[in-house]
Amino acid sequence: MSDFLSDADFELYRKLIYDESGIHFSATNRSILESRLKERLREKKSDSLRDYYNLILGDKEEFKTLLDSVTTNLTRFFRNQPHFDALEHYVVPELAKLRGASADRKLRIWSAGCSTGEEPYTIAMLLKEILPAGFSFEVVASDISLKSLMVAKEGFYGDSRIQGIPESYLAKYFERKPSGYQLKDEVKKLVRFDYHNLKNDSGLRNLDVVFCRNVLIYFDEAAQKATIERFWESMAPKSFLFIGHSESLFGMNTRFEFVKTDWACFYRKFT
Repeated sequence: MSDFLSDADFELYRKLIYDESGIHFSATNRSILESRLKERLREKKSDSLRDYYNLILGDKEEFKTLLDSVTTNLTRFFRNQPHFDALEHYVVPELAKLRGASADRKLRIWSAGCSTGEEPYTIAMLLKEILPAGFSFEVVASDISLKSLMVAKEGFYGDSRIQGIPESYLAKYFERKPSGYQLKDEVKKLVRFDYHNLKNDSGLRNLDVVFCRNVLIYFDEAAQKATIERFWESMAPKSFLFIGHSESLFGMNTRFEFVKTDWACFYRKFT
């Protein structure tokens, strides 16, 4: 047992964070919560976990800051390339075929848990390149981390952050700056960023594609299933769901159907 975070305090914080966000802390990742709490107490010049607990019960902004600090923001452009290959070679052609005779030719995509924006900007750049004539799209990107969303909206990425971007995309959609690369407005304007807690209904409907990759691993099974059900309600018939390559819906008893293609595996809402 830690001298800083007692078992009783761990249970208090663990339950509050879970109830409000669905993020699950267990004995294996307890040290992450402990280190983040130490950071917040130093920032607030407090040495009492109970005082800080009482503070976040009444201060929603500080609680958001704590949630921000405990979420992991690892991401990069074109992360897990096979998913984007499947989007290009299977998903978009399938949606284009379905919408070919329809008056509604706008594709709606949600990047849920978008972190610092690399995923939704990857989607936007790719769709600009491959979407058939006569079609348009919109990308909504959300995260629980306000700090990450601020970085995403800025669209500036240091030299170490642009790995994985094809040279042609880098030349076409970014401007070189002394300390990194600035995404051009023609891409930035295609993505709408929003603060959202996946424990709540997003209010989005008729989505054609949902990306929620490497987020569900932070939830326990009950929170995972509830999140997946909310995705189902937000999605249009014959739409597509991408989750992380280490994540699975097997054994979860959802209504999504598993799809295996030459490029990647994902899930589909057929009805």
